[in-house]
Amino acid sequence: MNLVNLESVSHAFGPKPLLSDVSLGIEQGDRIGVVGRNGGGKTTLISIIGGDLPPDSGRVTHTRGLRVGMLSQRDDFEPAAAVRDLVLDGRAEHEWAGDPAIREILSNLLADIDLSSRAGDLSGGERRRTALARLLIGEHDLIILDEPTNHLDIEAIAWLARHLAQRKSALLVVTHDRWFLDAVSTRTWEVVDGSVERYEGGYAAYVLAKAERARIAQAAEERRQNLMRKEIAWLRRGPPARTSKPKFRINAAEALIADVPPPRETVELLRFASARLGKTVADLEDVTLHAGGPGSGPLVLDRCTFQFGPGDRIGLIGVNGSGKSSVLRLLSDTVEPDSGRVVRGKTVRLAHLSQELGELDPSRRVLETVEEIRKYVQVGKKEWSASQLLERLGFRGEAQWKVVGDLSGGERRRLQLLRLIMDEPNVLLLDEPTNDLDIETLTELEDLLDGWPGTLVVVSHDRYFLERVADRCVALLGDGRLSMLPGGVDEYLERRAAGTALSARAAGTASAATAAAPTGSPGASDSTGSSSGLSAKELRELQKELGRLERQLDRLSEEETSLHAEMARAATDFERLAKLDAELRDIGTRKEAVEAEWMTLAERLDSA
Repeated sequence: MNLVNLESVSHAFGPKPLLSDVSLGIEQGDRIGVVGRNGGGKTTLISIIGGDLPPDSGRVTHTRGLRVGMLSQRDDFEPAAAVRDLVLDGRAEHEWAGDPAIREILSNLLADIDLSSRAGDLSGGERRRTALARLLIGEHDLIILDEPTNHLDIEAIAWLARHLAQRKSALLVVTHDRWFLDAVSTRTWEVVDGSVERYEGGYAAYVLAKAERARIAQAAEERRQNLMRKEIAWLRRGPPARTSKPKFRINAAEALIADVPPPRETVELLRFASARLGKTVADLEDVTLHAGGPGSGPLVLDRCTFQFGPGDRIGLIGVNGSGKSSVLRLLSDTVEPDSGRVVRGKTVRLAHLSQELGELDPSRRVLETVEEIRKYVQVGKKEWSASQLLERLGFRGEAQWKVVGDLSGGERRRLQLLRLIMDEPNVLLLDEPTNDLDIETLTELEDLLDGWPGTLVVVSHDRYFLERVADRCVALLGDGRLSMLPGGVDEYLERRAAGTALSARAAGTASAATAAAPTGSPGASDSTGSSSGLSAKELRELQKELGRLERQLDRLSEEETSLHAEMARAATDFERLAKLDAELRDIGTRKEAVEAEWMTLAERLDSA
C-alpha cells in the first residue's frame, strides 16, 4: 500500500533550488536511508514528506489516517515538563512498567536519566535521547528520523538498529552513520543537485551501484567522444576507414572491487612512521587515572601498563562515561596521571582534536586560516596545497573565501581538523571527528587518513569510520585497563551483552558498594557461592572465561613461533621482514593484553 506520494515537488531556499520536480513514493514496509551532502536538501525532503514543510510547487499525498512519527534535529520540549510526562504521555506507572516493549526502550535510551527530571535541566544528548524514546514508544505507520544516532554510543546504536528492524512501520532515515544505514535500510535515496537518485539495498549496495552507474556513464561518454572523432575525421577526409568499434565489458558489481588495492600500504606507512617517530610514542607505565583529576571522579585506569607504538592505528571503544576522552587528554599531556608515568618519544609531534574545538578567528577567511599554519603539506608520497586539501574536505571554490564566523558547526570542525593535519603531526588523537560531517566528506577524510603515516588514536561512535581507519580496537571495560579486542566492535558488543563492560562511573559505584558492604550483608556473600561475593554461576563464568583466555594464549604463542620461522626463511627479503616484524609486534601486544586479563581473572578466582 502506498503511504506517501510526491508529484513534481520543487522547493528552494533563496536562489538555491534544493528539490526540482521530484516524484517518488513510500510503500508500506519500505526502509529507506537518505544520503547526500550537508545542505543538499535531505532535511528539506523528509520535512516535506512528513508534512512539516509545504513545497513551493507540486503535490504531497498521504494515505487516509496515516500516523507519522518524526524525529527532527531540534525538539520543542517545555523546560518545566518532566521527562516522565514527555516520554510516557500520561501512562500510569503500572501500565508502562508492565509493558516489556516500553521497558526495553527506557532501559536502552534513558537508563541514566531520572524520569522526574525537568526537560530544561537535560543536556543536549539527554534531550535527544528523550525525544527518540518518546517517538519509539508511540505507534506509527511511518517513522521519519533525522540523524537518530547523534549522542548515542556504539551499543545504543546497535540496539536501535535491531529495534527498528523488528518494527512493522515504514522507515525513512537521514544519517551519516554508514553502518547504521546498512543495518536498517533496504533502499537508499541520494539527494543530489535537486533530484533524488534511487538505489536498491543499504549503503554498501548503494556504493557499488553508484560506482557501476559511473562506469556505465563513463563508457557512454567514451562512445560519444569516439563517434565525435569519427565524424570529425569523416568531415576532414571523406568516407571513414573501417575501424572496429570499442567493446565495453559489463562487469558484475563485485568486479568493481576485485582488483582494488588495500586502502593502506601498511608496511610502507609503518616504515615511514617508524623513521619519523622512533621506537617510542607513548608508554603508560603503571598508570592510575581518575576522570576528574587525582582521586576525584570515576576511576578510568588502575595501575595500567600499555604501549602505543609507531604506526599504530587504534580505535578506542567504551560506553559513554568510560573515560575515553580522559585517556586522550592523558596521551596529549593535557592531564597528569594520579600515579605512574607516561613516557613519550622525543620525536613526537602530537595533535589533538577534542570535542571542545579551539576558537578560530571569526574575521579570517577559510583559506587564510589554513595557510597561516602551512601552505603545503606532505601526505604519504604526495604533496598537497592548503587549497587542495580544503577542496577534499568540502570547501570548494568560493567556500574557501567564506568568513570563518559564517561557518556552520560541521564546517568549523572540518576546518579545525585540517589545520591540525597541516601542522604535520606524527601522532594524531581524534575525539569524535565525524560529528556533523556528511558521508562524502567522511569518505574523503578516510582517504586522507589512509595516506597519513604516524600513530592514530581515534574515539568515535561511528562504527563504520572506526573500523575503516583503525587496524585494531582497544576498549575501556570498566576494569581499569586498556583491553585489546581482536574481534573488534563485535567482541566489544558481546562483552557488553554479557555485562563485562561498564562505564568508569558504574564500575566505581560497584567497587564502592562492594567495599562498603558489611560482612554478612546480602551484598557481601552468596549462599550458593563464596565469601568473595561471587555466586556459583559467576564462578563458573570466570572459569569458563579463564579457559578461553588460555586457549587464546596458546594460539598466539603458536602464531609467534610460526612468525619466527618465517622471519628466518625471509632473512634477505627486507620488505617481507618489515611486514613480519609488524605482525610479530602486534601479536606480542595482544598477548600481553590477554595475559593481563588472565592474571586479573586468576586473582579473582584465587580470592574466591
